[in-house]
Amino acid sequence: MQKPSLDTAPTVDGLTPYDREHAVTYLRLLDANAEGADWREVVEIVMGIDPRHEPQRARRIYETHLARAMWMANKGYRHLLRDGWPSVN
Repeated sequence: MQKPSLDTAPTVDGLTPYDREHAVTYLRLLDANAEGADWREVVEIVMGIDPRHEPQRARRIYETHLARAMWMANKGYRHLLRDGWPSVN
């Protein structure tokens, strides 16, 4: 399996090391989405990508990571409950 880049979140139906590394990012994206935050502000603050300089890349990063965050909230959390929450360094 190819390691995903920051530009695209995983799409497999299973928890990946990338998901474990980005669990907090996923939570931040879900919170911002629930609050109705503008995606451009979210991608700049949470992902560190300037949407003014890279609008297509920023949108792709935001959309793929939010989709993965939603998958984690609906299905992926089961893996975390079974295997444990990732350690934060």
